[in-house]
Amino acid sequence: MDREPGVAELSFDLLHGKMRVDFDSATIDATKIMRAVSETGLKVEPWQDRTGQAPPFWDRHGRQILAGISGAALSAAMVWQAVSTGDIVGSVLAHEHAGHHTPPIVMALCLVSILAGAYFVLPKAVISFSRFQPDMNALVVISLIGAIYLSEWMEGATLSFLFALAALLETYSLYRARRAVEALIEVTPGEASVVHHDHEHRVPVPQVKAGAVIRVRSGERIPCDGEVVSGGSDVNQAMITGESIPVWKSAGDAVYAGTMNGDGTLEFRATKPGSDSTLARMIRIVEGVQHRRGASEQWVERFSRYYTPAMILLATLVAVIPPLFLGKDWGDWFYQGMVVLLISCPCALVISTPVSVVAALASAARQGVLIKGGAYLEQAARLRAVAFDKTGVLTKGEPSVKRLVALNGFRAEDVLARLAALESQSGHPLARAIVRYAKEQGVRLEARADQFHALHGRGAEGEVAGERFWAGSLRLMEEKGLRIPGALQLDGTVMACGTDKEAWALVQLEDPVREEAARIVRAIRAGGIGQVAMLTGDNAHAAGSVAKRVGVDETKAGLLPEDKVTFIEDLKARYGNVAMVGDGVNDAQAMAHANLGVALGGGGSLDVVMETADVVLMSGDLHKLPFLFSHAKRALRVIKENVTIALALKAVFLVLAAFGVATLWMAVLADMGATMLVTFNGLRLLRAKADA
Repeated sequence: MDREPGVAELSFDLLHGKMRVDFDSATIDATKIMRAVSETGLKVEPWQDRTGQAPPFWDRHGRQILAGISGAALSAAMVWQAVSTGDIVGSVLAHEHAGHHTPPIVMALCLVSILAGAYFVLPKAVISFSRFQPDMNALVVISLIGAIYLSEWMEGATLSFLFALAALLETYSLYRARRAVEALIEVTPGEASVVHHDHEHRVPVPQVKAGAVIRVRSGERIPCDGEVVSGGSDVNQAMITGESIPVWKSAGDAVYAGTMNGDGTLEFRATKPGSDSTLARMIRIVEGVQHRRGASEQWVERFSRYYTPAMILLATLVAVIPPLFLGKDWGDWFYQGMVVLLISCPCALVISTPVSVVAALASAARQGVLIKGGAYLEQAARLRAVAFDKTGVLTKGEPSVKRLVALNGFRAEDVLARLAALESQSGHPLARAIVRYAKEQGVRLEARADQFHALHGRGAEGEVAGERFWAGSLRLMEEKGLRIPGALQLDGTVMACGTDKEAWALVQLEDPVREEAARIVRAIRAGGIGQVAMLTGDNAHAAGSVAKRVGVDETKAGLLPEDKVTFIEDLKARYGNVAMVGDGVNDAQAMAHANLGVALGGGGSLDVVMETADVVLMSGDLHKLPFLFSHAKRALRVIKENVTIALALKAVFLVLAAFGVATLWMAVLADMGATMLVTFNGLRLLRAKADA
C-alpha cells in the first residue's frame, strides 16, 4: 500500500483499528486506497469518531458467539464420542488415526466447530494465499485441512476452537489497553456552563469557542483548558500532571480539561476551543504511537516476514523427508508436518511487543509522563548520559531581581522603565522577573518596545522611546564592544542592558535551586546513568554554584543554543544514548539532537513542550524523571521476556514434533498458552506506579 504512487505515508492505530493515509489527491483517490486495503482481506470504511457510541452488535460480540458455538459443538462431539465408544480420552489425547471410526454425528458436530472457529481466519488465509504471502491464518487453515484429510475430526475441531479462544483473548487484551486510553477521554464532561452576562447556558464541549467564560461548581470536572478569571478552589489535576494532591487555583492560574474541581466555584476563560484541549492532544499522541515503533517492534516485524515462509518450508521437509528417504509412514509424518505448521504460528510473537508498549505508554500517561511512542520508550531504557538545562529545570525557574546597578551616570528608575518596556515583550523567566521587579518598585512602564527581536541564547532588543535598546547576557554586551567597569563584581546570574553606544546597567538575579534536584541526580545515577551534565547560557560563576549544590559531573556555561547542540553531539560520541532535559522552549535544538528530548511542562509552556519534546513531564516535576527511566527499563525487560517466551515455547514443541511425539491439540495449546502468557505479562505494565 505504501508503495502505491501518490501515497506518502501510512500510520496505524492498533488499538482502534484505524489507518491514516497521507496521499496526493491528484495522483490517487480515496476509493482506490480503500480498494487496495480491502484486497488484503481487511474490512475497510472511512473513519468516523464513535467516542461514546456502542459499536455494532456483531463487532462487539461476534467473536464470543462463534467461539461459544465452536466450543459447544466440540463439547457435544466429545460427549457423543464418549457415549458411542466409551473412550473419549484415547480419541482426543492420543494420535491413533481413529477418525475412520468416527460416527457421522460426531463428524458433523466437529465440522460445525471447525467452521465456527475458523470464521474470521478463512477469508484472511485465502487472501494471503492469493498474494503469495502466507501468514499465521494460512498456517491454521493448512493445519485444519490436513486434520480433515487425515480424518482427525476431533483434533481439527479442538484446534479450531482453541485458536478462536486465543484470538478472543488477544482481542480482550487489546480491549483492556484501549480502555486504559479511553479512560482519559471519559473524564471530560460532555457539556460546559457558558456564562453570558447575568445568565448561563449549557453548551456541548466541542462547540465551546476560545474566549468563552465558563463556570465550574464544586465537584464538577473542568470541560476545557483556560485561565481562571474569578473564584478560588483546589483542583485535582492528577489526570493531566500526575500530581498526587490538589492544587489551589485562583485568578490568573491555568486550568486543564478533565481535572476535578474541589469545594469552590471557578469562572475561567477558555484559552482553546473545547476540541483542542491539552487532554485531547494527550489522547491523540497516545493513540497515534504505532507509527513511532521502537527497535523491538521493528525487529519482530522483520523477523515475522521471513519466519512464516521458513516454517512452511520446514513443515514440508518434516512431512516429506522421513517417508521418502527413511521409509516412514506418510500419514504419520504428514500429521507431524501439520503440527510443525501450527506450532510455528507467530501469534504470541506478533502480539508480544505492541501490547507491552501500549500498556506502558498508557500507564505512564496516567502518571503525568507523556511518551510519544515506543521508539522513545526504548530510548529512555537505554540512556547512558543525561544533560540538564539549568534555568527552570535544576532551578525553580522563578528568578528574582536581587540588585540593579546603574552605570555611566544613568538613574536606576530610568533604566528600569526602559528595561521593563523591553522585557514585557518576552516570556523568558528572567524577563518576567524584571517586569515584576519594576512593578514592585513602583516604576511606570514606558510604551512597549517596537520592533522587538529575541536573540536566542543571548537576550533581546527593540526600539524604546525612539532609541535601540538591548538586554541580555554579558556575552551580548561584549559582542557590542562594551565593557564592565573593572572594579565592579556581581555574583550569580548577571544581565546587562543599554544601547549600542554604552551600557546602562547591570542586573543581579537569583534563581533558587530546586530542593529535590540533588536527590534526583543521585537517583538517576543510581539507576544506571553514567554521566550527568548541566548546560546553561548563564555565566560560569552562577553555573558553578548550581552545579556544586546539585552534584553534576560536568558543567558547560555561557552556551548559545548552537553550542548546546555541539556539546550534545560530543556526549553522544562519548557515551552513546543521551537525553536532554529542558523546558522545551530555549532547548528545542539540543533536545532535537539528543537521542531523547525530555521537557518539563508546568507553567505556561505546556503547549510548546508537547510539540517539541519526545517525552513531557506534564507537571514539571523532576521526581517523574527517575520514574520515566525505571518504567522504560521495566517495559523493555517485559518486551524481552515476551519475545523469549514466544520463541522458547516454539522451540520446545518443534523439538517434540521432530521426535514425532507432538499432537495438533498440544501445538495449539502451546500457541494459545504463549499468547496468553505474553498478553497478560504485557498488561502488567498498566499497573505502573510513580514510585516504581
